[in-house]
Amino acid sequence: MNRFDRITALLIQLQSQKVVKAQHLADRFGISLRTVYRDIRTLEEAGVPLYGEAGVGYSIVEGYRLPPVMFTPEEATAFLTAEKLMGKFTDQTLQKHFSAAIYKVRAVLRGSEKDLLENLETQIIVKEKVQNRENVPGNILDVLLKAITDKKAVKMEYCTFGDTATKERMVEPIGIFHENENWYTIAYCHLRESYRQFRTDRIFALELTEIDQLERASLKEYQELKEKSKTTLTLVKAILRIDPTIAVYLQDRKHYYGFVSEIVTDTHVDMTFLSQSLDEGLARWYMMFADYATIVEPQQLKDRVKDLLQKMIKKNADFENLLT
Repeated sequence: MNRFDRITALLIQLQSQKVVKAQHLADRFGISLRTVYRDIRTLEEAGVPLYGEAGVGYSIVEGYRLPPVMFTPEEATAFLTAEKLMGKFTDQTLQKHFSAAIYKVRAVLRGSEKDLLENLETQIIVKEKVQNRENVPGNILDVLLKAITDKKAVKMEYCTFGDTATKERMVEPIGIFHENENWYTIAYCHLRESYRQFRTDRIFALELTEIDQLERASLKEYQELKEKSKTTLTLVKAILRIDPTIAVYLQDRKHYYGFVSEIVTDTHVDMTFLSQSLDEGLARWYMMFADYATIVEPQQLKDRVKDLLQKMIKKNADFENLLT
């Protein structure tokens, strides 16, 4: 038991009995009397009104009772903000669990902190997340977290990108993460016999099974292996020369395309990228602001953008011909 947990347990012990002897505390926690005295002094310095008498023991001053948890106004505000964010970034079941937990937090707040939260309730707004489809299961994250905790497999109906039909998958989730406005789970897929990444908004049904997971890598171990594998992949260097007036709007997205560094001048910004997917990822992103930028290198990227533009022009010309 670390010191923080011990002191917390010691406080609970003092609250549960009228008088507690130092030797009893030492025996219970397997510590010396000197350590007990130091822990008692820590509680006193934290504002707990303790009374000690030699040969008798320690007790909390009569009439004073601490709630199970005490929060500062700043901490209470952080909880309220987190509750608002939960409504956007998690599913309905987790939102329900978190709201229940917040009620318990509110129950131990002092009156001034309760008033603070009530006043802030309408001052913090998070826009609702737009769902990509109807009939979204409201417990996807909850089921995945239970599967990870209990080390069970889950059966799901999953639709891959660009496909219209769902397929049944039996997977063993090892972790979840949030990226680019979506939740993902990393899981060992029985069908593919390897780890796969699944986007939760493409899961149409999910069921927790009683099938035990085999010993799999943890999410941390999986990520470490994935990072190591990147060093063996071929990365292509690309440099984009961008107008400074538009460069400021690209800061949030540039890291998704292998951004490495940039050189800023009065007339332009040269952004350097190391990318595995010039043809699809970087090329298509570049086309969003191509009228404000040029490709310095490589020729491969220039050719791909040229090809995409030609296809776009032809597609639109064909469409206009159909109309006429």
